[in-house]
Amino acid sequence: MKVLVTGGTGFVGQAVLAALREAGHPARVLVRDASSPHARELVARLSAEAVVGDVLDPDSLRRAVPGCDAVIHLVGIISEIGRNTFENAHTTATRNVVTAAQAAGASRYVHMSALGTRPNAGSRYHQTKWAAEEIVRASGLAWTIFRPSLIFGPGDHFTRLFAALARWSPVLPVMGSGQGLLQPVAVEVVALAFVRALTAPAAVGCTFDLCGPERVSFNHVLDAILAVTGRRRLKIHVPLALARIQARLLEGIFPPLFGRAAPLNRDQLLMLQEDNVGDPRPANELFRLPVEPFRDGLARYLKRP
Repeated sequence: MKVLVTGGTGFVGQAVLAALREAGHPARVLVRDASSPHARELVARLSAEAVVGDVLDPDSLRRAVPGCDAVIHLVGIISEIGRNTFENAHTTATRNVVTAAQAAGASRYVHMSALGTRPNAGSRYHQTKWAAEEIVRASGLAWTIFRPSLIFGPGDHFTRLFAALARWSPVLPVMGSGQGLLQPVAVEVVALAFVRALTAPAAVGCTFDLCGPERVSFNHVLDAILAVTGRRRLKIHVPLALARIQARLLEGIFPPLFGRAAPLNRDQLLMLQEDNVGDPRPANELFRLPVEPFRDGLARYLKRP
């Protein structure tokens, strides 16, 4: 089964491409510049075919999908900058990819959403993820939707950020109480689920949570990072009211001065105020996914310096 992957150059996308190769599925990856060093290295390392396109350019997608049996759509953002708004990256992009898959007669469509996505969500991140899911559900395609919790693994931003902070800072910042619950899931498990869904008839028309076996607090996640890297640091809890002021300032400063999204935004703070947990059993059972404690998975790649 030949598969087009959008978002294939990112953290999760590279794991999905590796899993596709392992399963014997030829992969075509959407890239903005096929001549870039990153794209060339990715294509060579993961035996993928590069096709130039953009999820916000419908014409490029109509050229990219034909010849593929399935589409795996992974594109998503956690911070906005310029044209990369939540609406564009989640909702408009999904509409464009779904339309191209329909026109090409793709036999399978597998979609990346997020745990916590629901119609009455407070954050614009989850609101636009829900709108994207609704487009998928109404598409008439043989679809499967995955909603992962916090994804960790080689190249992830979250655990690497706090591991880096622990190297040079005597304290680690925690927004609010740090008691909110997560179910971190390894990127290899997420990739395996996406690939196995392609050939699982029982997955068609279903939405699955992708999450680890443990419900752990944000404080516990930081403690695990410190334990694995062999460091001891003080956690400083920042009141949410103060964090909102900081986030608003960062949102105004980072894009014009540094040309990139703020490292903290108000939408993220909204999401931190609710638990991010689900039921991993349906996906684990159908796709025969490996189950591993969070700290063990973390230790496999977050080595002591």
